[in-house]
Amino acid sequence: MSKAAIIADEKGQLIVSGELNFATIVGLWKQSLPLLTNRSPIDIDLSQVTLSNSAGIALLIEWLKYAKQNNKAITFHGISAQLQSIAAVAGVALSSH
Repeated sequence: MSKAAIIADEKGQLIVSGELNFATIVGLWKQSLPLLTNRSPIDIDLSQVTLSNSAGIALLIEWLKYAKQNNKAITFHGISAQLQSIAAVAGVALSSH
C-alpha cells in the first residue's frame, strides 16, 4: 500500500514528502499547480521523499516542462540516490543542488 505524497509551501520552498509512485503522482501534480503559479524561481526540496520509482521521474519531468513553458527557473534539492539512478537509466538530466 502506498503512503500519500504531499507538497507543502514552507518559507518559499516547496517540500515534497512521502512516496512518489503511480498511485500518488497525479494527486501530487494537482496539489502542486496552485503552488507553482505565483512563484519564480521554483525551488523544490525532495529530501523527504521516502520511496520513488519511474513515476517520480515523470513528475519531475512535468515540473521541468511547466517551468520551461512558463519561463521560470526551477531547482531541485535533496534528490535521493534512488531517484538519481532512475533518472540516469532513463537518460534524464536533473540538476541537483
